[in-house]
Amino acid sequence: MFNTSAAGGLDLMGFLPMIVIFVLFWFLLIRPQQKKMKEHQKMLSEINKGDEVATQGGIVGRVTKAGDQYLAIEIANGVEINIQRGAVAAKLEKGTIKSL
Repeated sequence: MFNTSAAGGLDLMGFLPMIVIFVLFWFLLIRPQQKKMKEHQKMLSEINKGDEVATQGGIVGRVTKAGDQYLAIEIANGVEINIQRGAVAAKLEKGTIKSL
């Protein structure tokens, strides 16, 4: 039923294709995603007052208050909204809002 070698153990050559597929899966899909998540977390931790950000919903604004979990962003003159820090999709270059 099982293919056994002269030593009496299972033939590991049968598992080699599965191991190769797993390693390829790891390096092509899982590892890049983990790296991207780590970079996003670093970007979120570096957001300070005065930075310009874009949210995942597409709202663009300037950070007026920065807490541990929440940010207050000004999206128009005198209009502030509070968002979770994790809702920020990107930190924009200074002057991006004025160029819109």
